[in-house]
Amino acid sequence: MSVEEKVGQLFMIEVAGRDAFRVSEDAAALNRQRYGVATPAEVVRKYAPGGVIYFSARGDDNLGAPGQIARLSGGLQQVSRDASGLPLIISVDQEGGAVSRLPTPPATEQPGNMALGATWSTADARRSYEITAAELEACGITADHAPVADVNVNPANPVIGVRSFGATAEAVSAFVRAAVEGLHRGGVAATAKHFPGHGDTDTDSHVGLPRITHSRAQLDAIDLPPFRAAVAAGVDLIMTAHISVPALDPTGVPATMSHAVVTGLLREELGFDGLIVTDALDMRGASGQFPPDKAAVTALAAGVDMLVLSPDLPRAYAAVLDAVRSGRISMTRLDASVIRVLSHKVRRGLFATASGADRAERVVGGAGFRSDVAAITSRSTTLVKNDGGALPLRTGARSVLVTGADSVAVSRLAASFRSRGHVVRTLDAGVAPGPAVIEETVGLARSADLVVVASSGSADAQVGLVRALLATATPVVVIGVRTPYDINRFPGAPVYLATYGNGATALDQAVGVVVGEHGPSGRLPVSVPAADDPSRTLFPVGHGLRFERP
Repeated sequence: MSVEEKVGQLFMIEVAGRDAFRVSEDAAALNRQRYGVATPAEVVRKYAPGGVIYFSARGDDNLGAPGQIARLSGGLQQVSRDASGLPLIISVDQEGGAVSRLPTPPATEQPGNMALGATWSTADARRSYEITAAELEACGITADHAPVADVNVNPANPVIGVRSFGATAEAVSAFVRAAVEGLHRGGVAATAKHFPGHGDTDTDSHVGLPRITHSRAQLDAIDLPPFRAAVAAGVDLIMTAHISVPALDPTGVPATMSHAVVTGLLREELGFDGLIVTDALDMRGASGQFPPDKAAVTALAAGVDMLVLSPDLPRAYAAVLDAVRSGRISMTRLDASVIRVLSHKVRRGLFATASGADRAERVVGGAGFRSDVAAITSRSTTLVKNDGGALPLRTGARSVLVTGADSVAVSRLAASFRSRGHVVRTLDAGVAPGPAVIEETVGLARSADLVVVASSGSADAQVGLVRALLATATPVVVIGVRTPYDINRFPGAPVYLATYGNGATALDQAVGVVVGEHGPSGRLPVSVPAADDPSRTLFPVGHGLRFERP
C-alpha cells in the first residue's frame, strides 16, 4: 500500500445521500462543501477511507427503508473495492432507546440500555442486541457503535443518562458483556464506549470538555470494570471519550489525545488489541482545543487507530500525511494501526458480498423480532410509587387527559389509551409551560377521570405543571418517559412509572400496567437521590413495586 492509501484507512467519514451514485441537490452540495465532490461514491474514490458512519440527521440523511440502506451499503462497498481493493467498515450509532438511527418502523424499536438494565436480565440484553445486529447486518452495516459502557453514577449527567445500563459497575459490566455477545451473535462488530468512562459528569462533551475527578482507585472500582468486561468478551472496537481525567493524565488533555490513557491504560494495561476509535472529532470536547489538523495527528500519536468524523477531512488527511512523511508519526506507528484496521476487516468477513435489498426488507422488523422486543420492553416498566394501591385502575372506560412536555410521548400515550376504549383529550404543554398553559391544563384536569403526565425532565416549569395537577381532586399518574430521576422534583406524586424512553412500545406497555393488563416487573438500575439533598436516597438501586392483576 502507498502511504496515501494507508492514511486513508485511518479515517471513518460521513457522506451525504441515500444512494452511492445519485443524490439530491442538497446532499450533493453538502458533499461538495466537505470534500469537493458530489456523490458518496466520489468521496470514497477520492479518499479511500477505512470506514463510513451513517446518520439520519446532520444533513446526511443516509437511512431510509431497509432495502435502500442495503443498496447504499452495497454501492459503497463496490466502489471501495474497485478503488482500493479493500472493503469499508460501515458503522452506525444504534444503541437503542434515546440513540437509534434506523427508522422505526420498519426497524424494531429497541427499549435502550437503562430499560434493559431495569429488566435485570442479561439474557434480555443479549437478545435485544442480537436483534439489533441482525437488522444492521441485513442492511450491510458491519459495526455498531454500541454498547455504552459508562456507569451513570451522576443523575445530572446531560449526555449519558438512560444510555447507560445503570449505576453500579457490577451490573453494567454484566450487561456490556451480554450486549457484545448479542451483537456478535447477530453478525456485527461491537464498540464499547466512552473510554475511560463518561458516567460522572455534568458537562456534555458535545459542547464542552468534561472533567472527571475520580481518583485512580475510583476509576478502577467504577469506570473501568465494564471496559475490562468488554475486552474479555472480545469487543472489536473501543471508542475514546473527549473527557479530561487528571488522575490518568494530569496535563488535562482529552482522553482521546492522551498517550497515557489510550496506549498506557487501554492498550497496555487492559490488553486491548482491537481497534481504538475516537468519538466524533467535531464535538467541542475535542475541537475546542484541537483544530482538525492537530486533533488528527495528536490522537494518532496517542495510539488511536481510526479518526471518526473529522470536521475538516481534507485538512486532517493532509496533516496526517505530512506528519508521516516528516517522521513525526513513524511508519511503524502508521503500519500498526493500518494492520489493525485490515485485520478487523478480515476477521469480520468484510471481503464477502454485501447483503441484498430483498433480504434487508425481509429481515428488518420481522414479526419474531418485534414480539421478542415487546416482551423485553414489558419487563422493563418500573413502578416506582403507587400510594394507596392506586394502580391498577379498577373501572372500565373513562375520560383521560394526557399532557406533558414531550409531544411524541403525549401522542403515543393518548393512542394507547384510545385503543383500550378510553375517551382521551390531549394537551401538549411544551417544555416550559407558562401560567396560562398550566391554568388551561388544570381546567381540563378537573373534568377528567384521570390525568396522565408524560414527564421528560425536571425543568422548573414542568415541575410547576405537575404540582398544579396534583393539587386538583383528579387522580394523577406521572410517567417518566426519559429519565427516572425526575420523581425527586415532585416526590408528592402518588403514582410514578419509569419507562426510560418515549418509544411507542415502552409507552404502550406502561399503559398496560396502568389499566392492569399486566403487572410491572422492572426495578430501578440507578438510585434516585433527593433533589434538595443528593446524599439522601429516595429510591435505591433495585427498587420496584409489584401488584397482582385484578
